[in-house]
Amino acid sequence: MRIWLDGGLRDVDDAHVSVLDHGLTVGDGVFETLKVTDGRPFALTRHIERLARSARGLGLPEPDADEVRRACTAVTEAEPVPLGRLRVTYTGGLAPLGSDRGDSKPTLVVALSEASRRPDSTAAVTVPWTRNERGALAGLKTTSYGENVLALARAHEQDASEALFANTRGRLCEGTGTNVFVVLDGELHTPPLESGCLAGITRALVAEWAGARESDLPLEVLERAEEVFLTSSLRDVQAVHRVDDRELPGAPGPVTLKAMKLFAERSAADVDP
Repeated sequence: MRIWLDGGLRDVDDAHVSVLDHGLTVGDGVFETLKVTDGRPFALTRHIERLARSARGLGLPEPDADEVRRACTAVTEAEPVPLGRLRVTYTGGLAPLGSDRGDSKPTLVVALSEASRRPDSTAAVTVPWTRNERGALAGLKTTSYGENVLALARAHEQDASEALFANTRGRLCEGTGTNVFVVLDGELHTPPLESGCLAGITRALVAEWAGARESDLPLEVLERAEEVFLTSSLRDVQAVHRVDDRELPGAPGPVTLKAMKLFAERSAADVDP
């Protein structure tokens, strides 16, 4: 396995990040996950732009977009896979033990692993914890994922693959690594960015291509939605056939099927929309 670390490709056994890296000690970093199909990363430009937005939001120096692009190309060419997960991680670099940053340059790591095709539908659960839509990290894709690890473990305990959060106002927000869409009276809705959800790449494309409306909705909408689906870089569009104890028979439903078909066709036609 070959990994890009701070300027070049290295074998996995030689790719070492210091134990004093601020990304490790306090989660001071940002990242992106991209789907790779037959060696081609999907929506690379959008992911690089969001990496830069997250870095700026966290107060990190903006990453060199050309280097990130070179790193992604080098890793995908060195590790050809039919379907893969490409992970770009950018951290605060060496720093003192504590929240203060050091003077070292940031750390850039790009790695690729094989992925498997997701099933057309899955189960999700709601969790009692909330997203803070007014928090400093709201809308940023940071490496501070402890909350998501805990929530996803709760989902797995209930034979589900995703956990869904409300925000502090009790409004539907997002999953641990997904955006959520619901169908009400035949119309497609997704929470607005003001809810505190991440500005997902797949979310934006599905909203544009399938004509979804951004709507401020209570978490309880999941109890009456006609259809529910999730979006993410690795899931694409995935129907939900159960939320908590509520079954949604026939998933994927007609609106979800249309979104799945549109996304499959449009993403295949343009690898960097």
